[in-house]
Amino acid sequence: MYISRHIETAVRRLASRKPVVVVTGARQVGKATLLETAFSDIRHIAMDNPLVRQTAINNPSVFFDTYPSPIVVDEIQKAGHLFEYIKERVDTNKNKGQFYLTGSQSLGLMKNVSESLAGRAGIVKMLGISMRELNNIQHSAPFIPTPLHTESFIKASVTFNYNTLITRIHKGFFPELYETESNLDDWSDFYSSYFQTYIEKDIRDILNIQDESAFIKFVRAVAALSGQVLNYSTLSEICGKDNKTVKHWLSALESSGLVFLLEPYYNNHNKRLIKTPKLYLLDTGFLCWLLGWNTPEQLIHGAMWGAIFETFVIAEVLKSYFNHGLSKPTLFYYRDKDKNEIDLLIQDGETLHPVEIKADSNPSPSLISPFRLLETIPGVKRGTGAVLCMSPHALPLTETDMILPANMI
Repeated sequence: MYISRHIETAVRRLASRKPVVVVTGARQVGKATLLETAFSDIRHIAMDNPLVRQTAINNPSVFFDTYPSPIVVDEIQKAGHLFEYIKERVDTNKNKGQFYLTGSQSLGLMKNVSESLAGRAGIVKMLGISMRELNNIQHSAPFIPTPLHTESFIKASVTFNYNTLITRIHKGFFPELYETESNLDDWSDFYSSYFQTYIEKDIRDILNIQDESAFIKFVRAVAALSGQVLNYSTLSEICGKDNKTVKHWLSALESSGLVFLLEPYYNNHNKRLIKTPKLYLLDTGFLCWLLGWNTPEQLIHGAMWGAIFETFVIAEVLKSYFNHGLSKPTLFYYRDKDKNEIDLLIQDGETLHPVEIKADSNPSPSLISPFRLLETIPGVKRGTGAVLCMSPHALPLTETDMILPANMI
């Protein structure tokens, strides 16, 4: 069963403006399926096919003569030399929407795009299926906690179902898990296969890792530290590698679309702000599998439930921006040396919207007391805020802040 993806609108918009569109994201988030469905009348070529790849490598000019644009090329990073030939073709032919490229290793992919296709390519980042898409919500604007956003969900008659939400957070958001009915054995099989494929194909291609055991410890450590301030020394200690290696490995996870680093909010007026990013392993199902939370019941009763819920919320907010074509959303967190913290800040021009994330159904106004700190920052307006939580209803918390259910992101 194909679930309609909001990012399709952004892809079509970019295709009307640019000769090349690049869709990047982790393996199996649905990049190829999206393009096959949205552009079913265009020829699709997969560089995973060794025969096709060899033809492209040996004679790229003949390759593009055989497969003229418009064309979709899946896993383009496996034939990176093609970028120069694509550049030549789009410089000769100025038509829009000629090449649609996908890649799951965005480190090398984006290097090629920036070097060969600067100004010629529109880029979108893709994550797993969003709650909006699973609930068939047509509202696709980036999340900002404003009354207009809340009204859009209320008009869509979104209802909160506690068991469904917990099940989905535990299952994760890879499309394959929603194509048919699945059970916990299917869940375990999927992530076991996913991890093995990731290590054997993507990571060995990028990092040429010799110590697989240390890398597995590293990935599990990243999962265990999701939602925490990044600490390279802790990661290094757990996997037994030096900080330089750990930084290199983390960069690979980030570039592959599996990890997100939420930068701290910082300005020159306050020297007491923390400057270290927070770490999130974006797919909560993968996170649960890595840590051995094998059932939804284990998840909600486990020691990491709060951190995993926060990870889920951050990922859903990111999806709302990526799906709108905004690959670099202005999202931050706030923490100062007095331990005042705001889980998420959304910058909209000169306005900062504060968001607290709490795996609770009845948050109190005291929870958002750090929001007042935004009013002390020169040149910044304090916008409407929210507590994203397990409340079944959207409710006012203060004159400017709402309680929002986690399925209204």
